[in-house]
Amino acid sequence: MISISSNLNLMIKAAEKASKILIRDFGELEKLQVLKKGPRDFATKTDRQVEKILIEELTRSKKNYSFLTEETGSINNKDKENIWIIDPIDGTTNFLHGIPHFAICIALKSKKEIISGLIFDPIKDEMFFAEKDKGAFLNNQRLRVSNKKYLDECLFSSNQEGLKFSNLNMRCTGSAALDLAYVASGRLDGFFHNKIKIWDIAAGALMVKEAGGIVNNSNGLNANNINIKASSGAINDKMLENLVNF
Repeated sequence: MISISSNLNLMIKAAEKASKILIRDFGELEKLQVLKKGPRDFATKTDRQVEKILIEELTRSKKNYSFLTEETGSINNKDKENIWIIDPIDGTTNFLHGIPHFAICIALKSKKEIISGLIFDPIKDEMFFAEKDKGAFLNNQRLRVSNKKYLDECLFSSNQEGLKFSNLNMRCTGSAALDLAYVASGRLDGFFHNKIKIWDIAAGALMVKEAGGIVNNSNGLNANNINIKASSGAINDKMLENLVNF
């Protein structure tokens, strides 16, 4: 039986409740062709509803914690050393095109350090989570990064700019959070992305570390535009050599 903190338990319950809106609205996307309202407006509304539920649920038990969210921005409460970092839908473009690859992301930053992270893919019912010094898990199964040693055996992910830059075996999935969760689980061997937001990678970066991987970020997790490279330890040096100009 996995022992998790009260904070992580709260995060899991909040994500599960908010996911009901996400699943419902994803099922409604096929009807958008007969609506005057466009899919992007629909997705934006869902983003805000999911975020609202997450904030409400997390606030119930931790009334003084502050927030940093994609939709609302900063919410400064009494406790400014403990901050919930939220992305209600990471992979919004996938969502609005009916592609079932997106996730709810929550991380807890305490005294400038990410100590808990959760990435929930509601369509596949995959709950990735991690806590500092306690490991990373997928639906209660312990995660470990890949142990491949040669780049030509590996699969990497990035955004469109990364795809253009690299000659590695690449994918662009449209969800940075799930990419990092997949690195942590060994499905992907590495991930790299420049100028990305903290709510996209806070939870996933912790997962990679707790699954035995390495995360290289040039300007820390306090910046809005983060340059991140993450992989298993077995191929990290080789990946960085390949990305020396990225």
